[in-house]
Amino acid sequence: MDKKISIIEDMKKLGLSEYEVKAYLNLLEEYPVNGYVLSKNSGIPRSRIYEVLDNLKNKQIVFEQVENDTTQYYPLEPKLLIGKLKNNFDDILNNVDEYTKKVYYEQQNDNKLIVIKGRDKIIDFVNTLISQANKRIAVSIWEEEINDMRAMLDAAIKRGVTVKGIYFGKNNSYKDIVSHRRIERYLSEKSERYMIVIIDGIQVVSGIISRGEDSQVTWTKDAGFVDMSEDYIAHDLMVNLYSKKLDEDQREEFEAYSDKVRKDYYGFSDEEFNNFKI
Repeated sequence: MDKKISIIEDMKKLGLSEYEVKAYLNLLEEYPVNGYVLSKNSGIPRSRIYEVLDNLKNKQIVFEQVENDTTQYYPLEPKLLIGKLKNNFDDILNNVDEYTKKVYYEQQNDNKLIVIKGRDKIIDFVNTLISQANKRIAVSIWEEEINDMRAMLDAAIKRGVTVKGIYFGKNNSYKDIVSHRRIERYLSEKSERYMIVIIDGIQVVSGIISRGEDSQVTWTKDAGFVDMSEDYIAHDLMVNLYSKKLDEDQREEFEAYSDKVRKDYYGFSDEEFNNFKI
């Protein structure tokens, strides 16, 4: 897309009409000019140009000055325009935030389970939650997903948020996230990637993330679901950290016992269990 066309579309999102954007951008290129010249330069019909200029004057984005009986038009300096738009949108967003939170919290029921579908939408939603974390993030997450959340996780850590949990992958760059042992063994049994992300101990997103558009997770603030998810991650951490501290013989004995427990719990046949990677 042409850069100017892209900028026009962006400025339209800020509440300006296409003609208003074209008038302003053309004034930046050449000013002061009268309405006739601006109409010719911008392609805005002469029948519309003064209406457009009046709108821009009312928004204090364009100013007029009469010189020698001719009305000349000047643009607001870009730096001042950006500041003005930011202030306007801050006021708007603050008003919306105040009203919507009031309405929402009056109706809020924290035990609701909200289903989110589609991997891209799930990742975007979790990144939004991470961006709002204040104290602590707990995760049980695979390499494929953490790569799509890395920027938000790094930003959270920089602002003092603690990030802990379990990592399924080979390239773990987070000192407080423990790499899960025996990844190939785990994946051969489960054949899916699961994800848990807990934000500040008050909300959790959990579910299957490996099915592309068919991926599906639940998001909830239900205290029971949050606590259960915390316990799951804590238990996984304890098992993995305990295994890492054992010597080779002890670890072999421990993993053999763990395998037996899993086999008995899930009711795997010998043939099924032997097909899993070691």
